[in-house]
Amino acid sequence: MSDRLSVFKTYKLYVGGKFPRSESGRVYEVTDAKGKWLAHAPLSSRKDARDAVVAARKAFGGWSGATAYNRGQILYRVAEMLEGRREQYVREVAEAEGLSKSKAAAVVDAAIDRWVWYAGWTDKIAQVVGGANPVAGPFFNLSTPEPTGVVAVVAPQDSSFLGLVSVIAPVIATGNTAVVVASEKAPLPALSLGEVLATSDLPGGVVNVLSGRTVELAAPLAAHQDVNAIDLTGADAALAKELEIAAADNMKRVLRPGRAGTDFAADPGTVRLTAFLETKTVWHPTGSLGASGSAY
Repeated sequence: MSDRLSVFKTYKLYVGGKFPRSESGRVYEVTDAKGKWLAHAPLSSRKDARDAVVAARKAFGGWSGATAYNRGQILYRVAEMLEGRREQYVREVAEAEGLSKSKAAAVVDAAIDRWVWYAGWTDKIAQVVGGANPVAGPFFNLSTPEPTGVVAVVAPQDSSFLGLVSVIAPVIATGNTAVVVASEKAPLPALSLGEVLATSDLPGGVVNVLSGRTVELAAPLAAHQDVNAIDLTGADAALAKELEIAAADNMKRVLRPGRAGTDFAADPGTVRLTAFLETKTVWHPTGSLGASGSAY
């Protein structure tokens, strides 16, 4: 018989590459699917949300300016580290979602595979949504995708890991930075993801993870003038409507939740990759054209 005491894990926010406690000093109880206590999670405040936006904006220039190939390498490194902590995530997902160990393992494996899938898209999405446009006149006309900027993400409430990965990975794969409001009732996998991101090659501030009351955090993010877009996947219909109205103040891009819900186990396609991209079109003269063709 061991007489040593259990060492309980202290969960913290992940903001700007660091692990602060909420500035409010508040926490709330997180329980499993049967109501058993699991941990205390930080109860983030509006100030925490504003700090996360500042960190995301600071990181945006470097992350969006990195090569697509480099972003893919970094995302793949995150997947490697998720694989190394697979058993931890199986346990957390099983407790959060009330799944058996085998079903939770399948969910975690799907989440890691999903992260790898998005990592592979970083240097390919431009070929799908960009290209040369046929125009009249002596011009090259090229359209290329550009990241929108800082994206607020309301993470799914019921899919604590697979859904979480499915909304974060496409945002950062395309060069955006993210402020993520974790599932209110099951935030622990999201907070643990912050630990993986901090020890990977992902620059601090590219992803910022907040836990707490979804309504308290999503509202100031939707109204924030330095947030460029918002993903409403984890908001219910009433909250989504309120957030969309607030987001209109500075014409944020808005990704609305599906009316019938989202099946995160299904093929995700490229919808989320293109949701937070802008198209930049450049005209360039080719020079005078003669009988022999281009002057070049």
